[in-house]
Amino acid sequence: MSELRIRPLAERPEWVDRLADWHYAEWGPLYGSAWSLAACRRELRVHARSDACPGTWVVEKLGVLMGSVSVVEKDADELSEVAGPWLASLYVRPAERGRGLGRRLILAAEEAARQAGYPRLWLFTLEHSALYLSLGWQVSHQGKVQSTPVTVMCRELARA
Repeated sequence: MSELRIRPLAERPEWVDRLADWHYAEWGPLYGSAWSLAACRRELRVHARSDACPGTWVVEKLGVLMGSVSVVEKDADELSEVAGPWLASLYVRPAERGRGLGRRLILAAEEAARQAGYPRLWLFTLEHSALYLSLGWQVSHQGKVQSTPVTVMCRELARA
């Protein structure tokens, strides 16, 4: 898979609209009226201006967008008791799932957060706890986002 490349969205800002469409289609129903496609685009445009963390990283293969992941300071309002930062918006195109791209994106986001000096990352997931557990994440507690049950997880980012 040497033709795979993970890079900051800032290097490929032309993908903001496509990513926003994907993200909103995937998570818009979860957030309901608390989040709009326009808000999603605004968030990604901010990340497209800098390759720093917090930010968004994309994976491409031969110039084709395959997925993305973000690190954000704040995620769902209902989980604001956790200070963050949060690993968020892990998305891999459906046709590319099951090939390890999600794992590679998670590891890239963890490394970016580690390099930025964050001691830990948080995330919430509706159904993918097993993936994160396999990568060293730990379950913190159960929560709710817009009345939907979620699992909140944490990953300590040890310095090498």
